[in-house]
Amino acid sequence: MRFKGLNVVITGGASGIGAAAVQKFLSEGANVAIWDLGEPAPSHLPKSQYFFIKTNVANADDVAQATKETLLRFNTIDVLINNAGITRDASLQKMTNEQWQQVLDVNLTGVFNCCKAVSPAMVQNNSGRIINTSSIVGLYGNYGQVNYAATKAGVIAFTKTLARELGKYNITVNAVAPGFIATDMIKTMPEKVIEAMREKVPLKKLGTPEDVASVYAFLAGAEARFVSGAVISVDGGLTI
Repeated sequence: MRFKGLNVVITGGASGIGAAAVQKFLSEGANVAIWDLGEPAPSHLPKSQYFFIKTNVANADDVAQATKETLLRFNTIDVLINNAGITRDASLQKMTNEQWQQVLDVNLTGVFNCCKAVSPAMVQNNSGRIINTSSIVGLYGNYGQVNYAATKAGVIAFTKTLARELGKYNITVNAVAPGFIATDMIKTMPEKVIEAMREKVPLKKLGTPEDVASVYAFLAGAEARFVSGAVISVDGGLTI
């Protein structure tokens, strides 16, 4: 119960990696606010520990209201995990302006909105942890994902800059860069495609949402108190 009494916000916490993170923090005693557009599946863990706020992170007013409601419920926000993200894949010449803008609005502006809204409460407490979800695509690029790669690279630069700005308030800011993770979306791909992904990974397997959630938990824990401005890849050695 290392996070007993800790108040955590997880965006995109209704599914995938975000849902695994919710379960991880709840199981270790944290109070969790889930900010997402879709409702999370029922948890077997105590309902008194978590609540859901329908939130579009791309909308600053939505985020401001979610922050207000969370602070009314929890009084403080100790950890912010900016996990929400979308893809709208296409090669550059086939990508529409709408596809480009949608991904920027959620993946990058969403991180900006949430950090801007939540960080004043952390500054007031002179304590906090901000964890932003990037991707190995943000480090190395990927065909057909110029929009996604640009946002995830932007998240890394945003993280490093914010770590400089907030460090004096005892707030750490770090990024996590997942590789091939076996989310429900990947599981719907043809087995031949999944096998090709496995073969690219030195560990010869895909990661799980729980693998990423465990790194979130490390960065939120006492062991990572002197880690800030870092980008941790969770990719099974893919980017060696």
